[in-house]
Amino acid sequence: MITISDTAAERLKDVLVQQGKPEDGLRVKVIGGGCSGLQYRLDLDAPKPGDKVFERDGAKVIIDRKSFLYVTGSQLIYKDGLMDTGFQLDNPNVKRTCGCGASFSV
Repeated sequence: MITISDTAAERLKDVLVQQGKPEDGLRVKVIGGGCSGLQYRLDLDAPKPGDKVFERDGAKVIIDRKSFLYVTGSQLIYKDGLMDTGFQLDNPNVKRTCGCGASFSV
C-alpha cells in the first residue's frame, strides 16, 4: 500500500493538468545508483499492465511490481521550501541514506 498526502494529491493534480495529462499519474521507480545503492526516479506516465496504482482524490501513483517491493508502506509527500521542494517518498523500509539524501538502501 502507498498513501498520498493531501498536499501531494493536490499538487500532483495541478502538475498533470499543466502538462496536459490529467488522466496520467506519477510513476515511482526504484533504480540502482547513487552512494547508497538505490534511488528513486519519478516521471509522469500512464499505467501499464501489471502496475500497481494507488489513488487519492483523482491523483494517481503508479509503481511497477519490482519497485513496489522497495516502497510498500510509503507515503508520497510534497515539500515546498527554500532548500527542499518537490515530491518525495517517506519510506519506512529505508535503512540508510547517503549524505545528500538522494540515494538509499533497504
